[in-house]
Amino acid sequence: MSGARRALLRLWLRAPGSLSRRIAALGRHFAVQTLYQGPLGLTDRERGDVGNARSWVREVLLRVDGRPLVWARSVTPRRALGGPWRALRGLGTRPLADLLFNDRRVRRTPLRREHLLRGSTLQRRLARQWQAATGAPPPRGMVWARSSVFRRHGPPLRVMEVFAPALTWIKPPRVAPPRVRDTRR
Repeated sequence: MSGARRALLRLWLRAPGSLSRRIAALGRHFAVQTLYQGPLGLTDRERGDVGNARSWVREVLLRVDGRPLVWARSVTPRRALGGPWRALRGLGTRPLADLLFNDRRVRRTPLRREHLLRGSTLQRRLARQWQAATGAPPPRGMVWARSSVFRRHGPPLRVMEVFAPALTWIKPPRVAPPRVRDTRR
């Protein structure tokens, strides 16, 4: 990857606020394709962020003008579905950003850059779902992601977003500033 493409990737990985809003600004039609929603085991990193309780997982593709650009995975303890994250279960094809960035009580940890290891549980899951949803394997180099944890009165909600390499050719568009307060303040 060239230096210019690495620089654009870093901009995407650090872009504050709603990734859905930035992605939507790239085209005329933005869509969330729900791939899985329900109970599921977690990775070690996810357990570190949300605990060892039974968990609820939502996995989606973010598409612009039909083109898949991001695979996203959200996890929270199942008990949170009766509390602060109850709307997660009925989200359907609405972006998670509708819950996270329109509520001033939601707090977000700083963004962390992640790299999916070849053959890891998440990389294999992403590859199976991408193939099933698009009819093609995920693009080579689809290994860079960002994650953060959101809180609203109690249980955490961890969100991880994995970027298709196509985004390394595009500068992230400017969007309205986020309403969620960063917990570093």
